[in-house]
Amino acid sequence: MSSAIHPTAVIAKGAQLGARVQIGPYCVLGAKVQLGDDVCLESHVVIAGDTQLGDGCRVFPFASLGSPPQDMKYQGEDTRLVIGKRNRFGQTATVELGTAGGGGVTRIGDDGLYMIGCHIGHDSQLGHHVIMANHVALAGHVHIGDYAAIGGLSAVHQFCRIGAHAMLGGASGLKYDVIPYGIAAGNPAQLQGLNLIGLRRRGFASDVLHNLRRAYQEVFCGSDSLEQRVRAAQTRWTKCAEVMTMLRFIHDTDKQRGLCLPAAG
Repeated sequence: MSSAIHPTAVIAKGAQLGARVQIGPYCVLGAKVQLGDDVCLESHVVIAGDTQLGDGCRVFPFASLGSPPQDMKYQGEDTRLVIGKRNRFGQTATVELGTAGGGGVTRIGDDGLYMIGCHIGHDSQLGHHVIMANHVALAGHVHIGDYAAIGGLSAVHQFCRIGAHAMLGGASGLKYDVIPYGIAAGNPAQLQGLNLIGLRRRGFASDVLHNLRRAYQEVFCGSDSLEQRVRAAQTRWTKCAEVMTMLRFIHDTDKQRGLCLPAAG
């Protein structure tokens, strides 16, 4: 199949288009935009700035990618938006460029689903297979791990991290880090336990789930301080990669941002 560009589309000189792209009515592409192969822009899509959109992505009407950051410190410096392959962006989804102070790049991995009205703020770093339901809002500098899922109408505070395979329930307000494999919900969000249903669906072995559950109890229940419990677990679980991933995440949590804890934590 050859490329198909609607005559009402406005494509600036300098934009680079891959093979077999489909660009619908009233789309607007800036001069620094790069589209991979098999990209589909449905209609009324705006892609601006130094934005790279990977192979096989599909963008639905009125989405805006590569707009200037909503950051008072941004002064028009050259920054980027890099989006991987086979992502889908729903109607009115927005993704911002990075800022110089935040590393200069907003980055999204492969195979993500970003539903209607999602917003991804400047300098955010998203992994592969991320799902964001309708009207999720990420402030700037948010980090999301692979296979994480965020329920609709949730808001994530700037500089928060959501670990790999974690889930944030719908209509949540998150201002602390969520551990890998965890599930959090509420406003303010609190840790509810492990995302066991999601882990089973992704084929995690039963012994790994058992180890994660035991380690979770050891870390989040007990009379010692959280730091002491984490240190003890790091000694005990050296042979379980998944548990060690969770423990390293906790250890690396910024003390100013803090960790999302259970209600009694």
